[in-house]
Amino acid sequence: MASSCGAAATTMLAQSTAGLAALGFSASSVNVPTPAGFSGLRALAPLKKNALVAGRNAHKCAGVVMAAVAIPVITFDGASAGEQTISLKSARPETAGAVVHRGVITELQNRRRGTASTLTRSEVRGGGRKPFKQKGTGQARRGSQRTPLRPGGGVVFGPKPVDWRIKINKKEKQLAISTALQSAAVDALVVDDLETGLTAPKTKEFLAALKRWGVSPAQYSVIFTTEVSKELELSSRNIKTVKILTPRSLNLYDVLRADKLLFTKAGLEYLNNTYGAEDYADFEEGDIIETQAEDAATVADVE
Repeated sequence: MASSCGAAATTMLAQSTAGLAALGFSASSVNVPTPAGFSGLRALAPLKKNALVAGRNAHKCAGVVMAAVAIPVITFDGASAGEQTISLKSARPETAGAVVHRGVITELQNRRRGTASTLTRSEVRGGGRKPFKQKGTGQARRGSQRTPLRPGGGVVFGPKPVDWRIKINKKEKQLAISTALQSAAVDALVVDDLETGLTAPKTKEFLAALKRWGVSPAQYSVIFTTEVSKELELSSRNIKTVKILTPRSLNLYDVLRADKLLFTKAGLEYLNNTYGAEDYADFEEGDIIETQAEDAATVADVE
């Protein structure tokens, strides 16, 4: 049963052609065949490690895919310094679009303050006295100066404070971020000594460093690091196309928007520890591991 489950998972992964292209995910050529628009995950044979979920889900395969992708490492001067591996949990190609879309919508909607407010005619100050008598003036009758028909009056159907927040499960949000990061790995670089490479806060030196790394200032670039030095922050803040993210500020929208991702070694290690699987530390490039959904009810041993 485990082998048939793995075969079904491989077939679904190979047949998926929708991918994440509609969401603006990165795509580039790789050495192995991959579904269109989902080149961050390598479509290789899964390891023979599956479990059966008791009850209704007894015959369903895993809902999460893990893959290892090599990211080139360069020095601060632009010289090649080897490779590092990123291996994060990712949603399957046939469900990844929905997971990431829900994550983006939730993230952007929760940014809305919802503080827009107007006053109705009953809330506007004044207007208690009748402006003029009912008849004999030749004008339309009026009982208050605070009518919506008059300047300074109340507003009809105007906005009121609204709580726009919507809920998303913590694991679903993490899966959306890790799926986006894994898909964008083909456009990522690891820069060694990125935190300490700048000796002075100069934008000119930072722009020269970007060119050495092969990153155009016209591209929207995201730098992910665990610690932001003063020189790095001050050197990059005048460049509108560069944004620095930390574990506290990491968000799905900026990852999807980025044309280029730059990691520090500590930042990449943090991502692997936080969004990877603890049980699969000995990954090699190209390996795919199928894991059962973490919120499954009961796992029965396969005899």
